[in-house]
Amino acid sequence: MSDYTEVDKKQDMQILHSMGYAQELERRMSQFSNFAVSFSIICILSGGINSLAQATSGAGGAAIGIGWPLGCFISFVFAVAMAQISSAYPTAGGLYHWGSILGNRFTGWLTAWFNLLGLVTVLGAINVGTYYFFMGSFGTPYFGLEDTTMTRIVFLAIITGAQALVNHMGIGLTAKLTDFSGYLIFVTAILLALVCLAAADTYEISRLFTLSNYSGETGGNVWPQTSGTWVFLLGLLLPIYTITGYDASAHTSEETVKAAHSVPRGMISSVLWAALFGYIMLCSFVLMIPDMDEAAKQGWNVFFWAMDAQVNPIIKDVLYLAIFVSQWLCGLATVTSVSRMIFAFSRDGGLPASKALSKVSPTYRTPVAAIWTGSILAVLFVWGSSLVSIGDTPVYTIVVSCTVIFLFFSFAIPITLGLFAWGTSKWDKMGPWNLGEGMFKLFAILSIVAMVLIFVLGIQPPNDWALYITVGFLIVTGIIWFAFENRRFRGPPIGDEVARRQAEIAAAEKAVGEA
Repeated sequence: MSDYTEVDKKQDMQILHSMGYAQELERRMSQFSNFAVSFSIICILSGGINSLAQATSGAGGAAIGIGWPLGCFISFVFAVAMAQISSAYPTAGGLYHWGSILGNRFTGWLTAWFNLLGLVTVLGAINVGTYYFFMGSFGTPYFGLEDTTMTRIVFLAIITGAQALVNHMGIGLTAKLTDFSGYLIFVTAILLALVCLAAADTYEISRLFTLSNYSGETGGNVWPQTSGTWVFLLGLLLPIYTITGYDASAHTSEETVKAAHSVPRGMISSVLWAALFGYIMLCSFVLMIPDMDEAAKQGWNVFFWAMDAQVNPIIKDVLYLAIFVSQWLCGLATVTSVSRMIFAFSRDGGLPASKALSKVSPTYRTPVAAIWTGSILAVLFVWGSSLVSIGDTPVYTIVVSCTVIFLFFSFAIPITLGLFAWGTSKWDKMGPWNLGEGMFKLFAILSIVAMVLIFVLGIQPPNDWALYITVGFLIVTGIIWFAFENRRFRGPPIGDEVARRQAEIAAAEKAVGEA
């Protein structure tokens, strides 16, 4: 980063100081690294493959050919609106800070809890997806492993622990690995697409635009029996659920050089590139499928079924290894994101044991307690929720269906607040990345409409329990706020509080060796 001058560094620190925070974390992430951390969490080789049945056992080829770009656009509108805010307020745990400064203490606190709950559960879900991919590709075929709760939790503890350890050792190492992850995802997605096209019996392009209805038995009961329109709309959850996690660019703002410029670019470019390469990869896979009706019957096993049927075993295993590594790196980047959210919320006293959780290691310049706490909570969530069922459905499955609803709610709250705060005393100064009032408000309104759509789709059977969990979470948070937090939680520093913190800022920077 030879182009990062002392003037740039001073400007980054001044922006941070103006919001009442010290430069405790270390700025070691380039603009590409900021892009790569979001691109790695999006990871089309994780969600795009592990959730593929939502398309192939739903509306068939059209769920990819038509549904993927439509679903990606829904994610894109959130990213654009968030990019505008991130340029003005480039802080770790950005969403929480935006929710507070554009609204009030309560909206910031609510945003933090939605985002935090979503990040912890999505970390668990990503690593569970990695586990099932490993079992399907190597674990069962080569090692004879059986899927048991103990096997799953031990596997999760090992890979999540490794992800936490890398994060513990500094943002420099983490950034190198997520940079590598960015290139690996690009290369593997293109190689997978080329292999699929080479293995295809015919190039039946029309199947990408042919609407089918594989709901119910014909689609392995991935979706309950429903109409063709509904099953197509439900298939939008594949791209929407896959193209998320780009808030990581905001969470790593305080470790990114020229953050006010780099963060919005990283956020938007990660969505655009993931959408493009994901589309190429998944369209190629659909063209390779020997028979769409048979593929639909495979349900969640469709990827392995098609690869076994069409692809050379050695080439297939090489691709599986690259995909597995990419999925592990996806979890690594998610640990980074969740730990920065915990750190940012804790330094304003938002969590129990906030003093410990907000402490930054002088040696590694990372929030060590936050890293390990987020990682342990993700494993405990998977373990505990796998042991309890509601009817025939494990609580884990029900909560994971809520995960993206929680995340998108945490995106929508500050965006909605920004829609009304633009030009007022709460938001009278824009960052260098500026859409202009008209464009921002257009994307903000589109985000609100998209949030309604995501919520409606996210609570449909078989995920209908997501409605009760989401409403229950809102009720519980309301009770906690009015009974406890309203009197205790002060929120981020605003106004005169920023000036009063200057001595604390200097002491905090000295403690971690920041010149």
